[in-house]
Amino acid sequence: MSVVYARRHTSPAPRPTSRPAFRRPAFAAAAVALASATALLTGSPAQAAPPAPVSAATARAYLGELTVKTEGSSDGYSRDKFPHWSTQSGACNTREVVLKRDGTGVEQDSSCAATSGTWKSAYDGATWTVASDLDIDHVVPLSEAWKSGASSWTTAQREGFANDLTRPQLIAVTDNVNQAKGDQDPAEWLPPSASYHCYYARMWVDVKHHYKLNVNTEEKSALSSILNGC
Repeated sequence: MSVVYARRHTSPAPRPTSRPAFRRPAFAAAAVALASATALLTGSPAQAAPPAPVSAATARAYLGELTVKTEGSSDGYSRDKFPHWSTQSGACNTREVVLKRDGTGVEQDSSCAATSGTWKSAYDGATWTVASDLDIDHVVPLSEAWKSGASSWTTAQREGFANDLTRPQLIAVTDNVNQAKGDQDPAEWLPPSASYHCYYARMWVDVKHHYKLNVNTEEKSALSSILNGC
């Protein structure tokens, strides 16, 4: 059973600009949601989840196609080399688009900040009603991507990866869970909800395959074990 948690008394990271206190009328919010779904999800209907990953069978095939290679060095890595969150439309950046997409009944102010809504974190099953209690997780972490091949990409390519709304690479989850994950791969960390492991492995492989990123031996073994049990 999902539990609705009260807002924790932590200080969220400050937003780059102040937000007006007023809300749009309901009809305007609905119009914005419709426009966002059309413009930002490339014609896909609104959804309370990331784009679906490939099937377990396809993920197993994709995993077999990935290059197995010892993980590279983190030398030279910086999150700044993966520019995010990029503007998507009007005042909305990638984080705000994902919050709108992954939540239910989300209302946004004139600067696109989520002022209300409900979000269920698939990683741990927790439900939140305050946007600052959520992080937008990069399923394949930026540092992991860097060590798996992205160090040779252009900045524009890394920005596309860090803001990818087309593949299952971004998801709104409980902030503390995301922070516990850090830059670990599936051999080192999996979502607390065991029922989500198969879906998570499919997401991971889908993203790595699309971007032609490498896997190391332990990572491939862990993913293979999960996918074989799907």
